[in-house]
Amino acid sequence: MAKPLVALVGRPNVGKSTLFNRLIEQRLAVVDDVPGTTRDRLVAEAEWAGRVFDVVDTGGIDPHGVGASRRGQPLSVGSAEFVEHIRFQAEMAIREADAVLFVTDAESGVTPADQEVAKILRTLQREEEGNPFPPILLVVNKADSPQRRLAAMEFYELGLGEPHPISALHGTGTGDLLDALIAILPEGGEEEEDDSIKIAIVGKPNVGKSSLLNRLLGQERVIVSPIPGTTRDAVDTRLTYQDIPLTLIDTAGIRRRGRIEVGVEKYSVLRTLKAIERSDVALLMLDATTGITAQDAHIAGYILEAWKSVVIVVNKWDAIEKDSFTMQAFTQEVRQALQFLDYAPILFISAKTGLRVEQVLPTAIRVQEERLVRLPTSKLNQILQNALERHAPPAQAGRSLKIFYGTQVRSDPPTFLIYVNDYRLAHFTYLRYLENCLREEYPFEGTPIRIVLKNRRS
Repeated sequence: MAKPLVALVGRPNVGKSTLFNRLIEQRLAVVDDVPGTTRDRLVAEAEWAGRVFDVVDTGGIDPHGVGASRRGQPLSVGSAEFVEHIRFQAEMAIREADAVLFVTDAESGVTPADQEVAKILRTLQREEEGNPFPPILLVVNKADSPQRRLAAMEFYELGLGEPHPISALHGTGTGDLLDALIAILPEGGEEEEDDSIKIAIVGKPNVGKSSLLNRLLGQERVIVSPIPGTTRDAVDTRLTYQDIPLTLIDTAGIRRRGRIEVGVEKYSVLRTLKAIERSDVALLMLDATTGITAQDAHIAGYILEAWKSVVIVVNKWDAIEKDSFTMQAFTQEVRQALQFLDYAPILFISAKTGLRVEQVLPTAIRVQEERLVRLPTSKLNQILQNALERHAPPAQAGRSLKIFYGTQVRSDPPTFLIYVNDYRLAHFTYLRYLENCLREEYPFEGTPIRIVLKNRRS
């Protein structure tokens, strides 16, 4: 039985992401003073009194007609272009949730926007009449003083029950709130261990990462926009493909270091790098219309440094004028620019039209299977013996590297321990030669190989 799901909703800048981080006890959601920082739904696990549940953070709902500030600007200053998308995402989260925390702000008091969000919740309740609708807890955040906690009583006028005054920043009142939340959550069964293949979609901004995710899922799971930098948080989506559990991780685009803005974008990039760390396979997306850039190579380097498997996905192939040699020429360009990923398969797709998108998941699954391969010790040593016979290690200062035997000590990624007379005699070019010999016998498609040398004691 799945864990209960709790959705955080409310107008912009009431502290939903701060409360989200408080509930899950880690700084996962991007928090900033600029209203509208959160855009996509973000899900993480929380625990209280022995109960485990998922919490989903959503973007601030900026209602039509009342969402403008005194200067005529939308409440979601940081996401004014995405108001419709954010509202749609929040409503999806509400419909999927087992409980809703409607977050308001004691500092501002009851605002027209709060009243409009309450109206939206009541409308959704009526639309779902006859079907189970998640219970709603009214949360009054930023109640940092006795005066504000007393003033929170005015939120009764929203007609959604008893207000729960808290301070998400300082933790005041959150224990009582969690007690009330646990009391209304449905019982959840034992959660199975997450054995899904984790696939991170990474690349520079505006290469079509979110478009690919939506095409793979067949629904508007994340916001898609032609404006670079739309995705900020790493968003996990679970699905089953041909009876294989997968987790797709959409990430923020990584710009060049000199162009990364301090604040929200900086932390978004850090979360993207963490998403690469926790993935099994990375889909490195390239833009066919711009060719291979230095930033593409930097991101590929991040993947290699984390020892993750990789599939190179060239997007926007529909926008390229082609002849019978175009794909071959572009493949050579990719291989030349990303020589250190010469083992990675290359797919040419269009997330917009769906061209060859059906190959993406099967290729990622195949690469993950290669990542878990273990070679028998006898097979490995036969490969090493053949490699030595074809090309002996070069001598250094009158001494040569001697290889005694090797064994695979782990998979994920494949790691080979080779016993030698003196590891300092090994040149990196010879290690690359040994890797190529291994791949001749078993390709380990899309997967990096670790070769570790160790001196054998006499």
